[in-house]
Amino acid sequence: MKYRKLQRGGHSPLYINGAEVERVSSVRFLRVHLTDDLTWSLHTNKVVRSARQRLFFLRRLRKFGLPPDILTNFYRCTIESILTACITVWYGSCTAYDRKALKRVVRTVESIIGSKLPDLQDIHRSRCLRKIQKIRQEVEPMVLEMQDSKSGVKSSEQKLNITSIPHAVTGQDILAWIASHMKLDPQEAQAIGTMLVAYGFIYPLQDHKKLILKPDGSLYRFQEYYDKLHKWLNHKWDFIVMQAKEQYRAGKERQKADRVVFDCQERAYWIVHRPPPRTHSAMDYGVDRLIDPNAEEVKVKLSVLSECLISGENSVYECVHVCICQKTFDYYRRIIIFTQQAIMRPKVKSTVSLGAIVKHMTTYKDHDPFLAPCLPSNPWQTDDDTYWELNMRNAEIPTKMRVERWSFSFFELLNDPRGRTDFKVFLKKEFSGENLAFWEAAEELKWGAASSMSVKAETIFKTFLAPGAPRWINIDGRTMGLTVKGLEHPHRYVLDAAQTHIFMLMKKDTFYRYLKSPVYKDIQKKAVSPAPHNFSAAQLEQNARNRKPGIDPIIIWQQEEEERAKAAAAAGPIDIKKLMASKLDRK
Repeated sequence: MKYRKLQRGGHSPLYINGAEVERVSSVRFLRVHLTDDLTWSLHTNKVVRSARQRLFFLRRLRKFGLPPDILTNFYRCTIESILTACITVWYGSCTAYDRKALKRVVRTVESIIGSKLPDLQDIHRSRCLRKIQKIRQEVEPMVLEMQDSKSGVKSSEQKLNITSIPHAVTGQDILAWIASHMKLDPQEAQAIGTMLVAYGFIYPLQDHKKLILKPDGSLYRFQEYYDKLHKWLNHKWDFIVMQAKEQYRAGKERQKADRVVFDCQERAYWIVHRPPPRTHSAMDYGVDRLIDPNAEEVKVKLSVLSECLISGENSVYECVHVCICQKTFDYYRRIIIFTQQAIMRPKVKSTVSLGAIVKHMTTYKDHDPFLAPCLPSNPWQTDDDTYWELNMRNAEIPTKMRVERWSFSFFELLNDPRGRTDFKVFLKKEFSGENLAFWEAAEELKWGAASSMSVKAETIFKTFLAPGAPRWINIDGRTMGLTVKGLEHPHRYVLDAAQTHIFMLMKKDTFYRYLKSPVYKDIQKKAVSPAPHNFSAAQLEQNARNRKPGIDPIIIWQQEEEERAKAAAAAGPIDIKKLMASKLDRK
């Protein structure tokens, strides 16, 4: 995840295995809504809306005369659990407006119950303290074990210039101890060591500004755990406050110029080393971009700046101001396109997508060649080609598994040549065979040779789209207009809009009627379910000796071309005059 402030042009896309990761504006994870701008307004709005929906039941219970203690228990179980879910994550970064909205819900509940309720600020503080206490209790035993003289990290007295530091340890010794005792790899050990330094259990002796654990000979010391520090500082707190007051008084006595300098230095130090929430940190450094998305804009601004300077009418400052403020038409066009794409991008819940994956795996489990065996046998292992003969492209009687796969989706039915043939029989009875014929013609145009593209496009227009065409298809006027206009300069994808329209028409209407039709039920009854072969070792040797070559792919292609030509001739327009003349001659 990138926590840097969004710069002009947006972040560069992320790729996993060559596929671009979809970018979303918000996502719900563990009942918390995370947004791309790292604000919590969306989450608080959802929480407030959900809590207000449950106020109805609280009012009904109050109307029935329940005592305040039962109403308080109901509030804590149904409403407070929603308001305080993962509150340690998001409440500290909420805006004042969002906190007021949450407080209004609590005040509304107090007016209904008639008693005082704990504030969300107090709940957040108590839970944060509880979490810190839990982390401290888990980490402090490990730190104490690291300080053990026998099994802990080796420490020695180190001389630094003219001073000597007792009980100092090196960063590489700490990492080696963490990796050996917790059985972690070096990267995980580095992360845990850096966490110990960041939380004050270990502090660096040489570079105090960088709170990280370096895997080298840098010197560190263990800091006493927080209970002892609290005992030590508790009785010295008055002295600390007095010292702070003296520093404040000394600062007031300084001259105004010195105060401004010291103030600027202190602000710069804390902005760099402890930046406020939701602000850009000067210490962050992201991945280098391969290309600059604003390259054109920079070129345009440089050209504008050069023209302004050459003219000599304005000063350098005015020219730079004009250059910065001027934004091109192409810049706003790209912003509009990006915003439209972001609005139109579909958003699917993770539960829905996971349910779809589970459903897909359950449906195709028996058809997966890695999970289900080949029936009757695997031809590559037994040298028996029965499996290939039963699953030929135009087998007369298909298998039950093949027929069952047709019912999964309309795309599966069209992908199988045998299923498409059976679907043609059904469409012929429904007097709508032109839809599938047009879809096949569009596929042939899309994947056919480029030399015959113009001829095929003209044939498709005369057969399916022209007024009074013999196999005219029924599509809406807008799609028809776009398709006819595109056929003036035909290309491979000129029929995509019309083909998609016909595909969705057959998928939503004709496909489900086909699954309930006698045609599909008859093919289900005729389908065979081959029994598995149990060949012995002698039979396997005999199959290997009697191995025969398969049908050449060229011969299969020629057979398919002949069948396609016969089907096209049978589906072509019929000349009634010639047909009647031939009948009269025979008589």
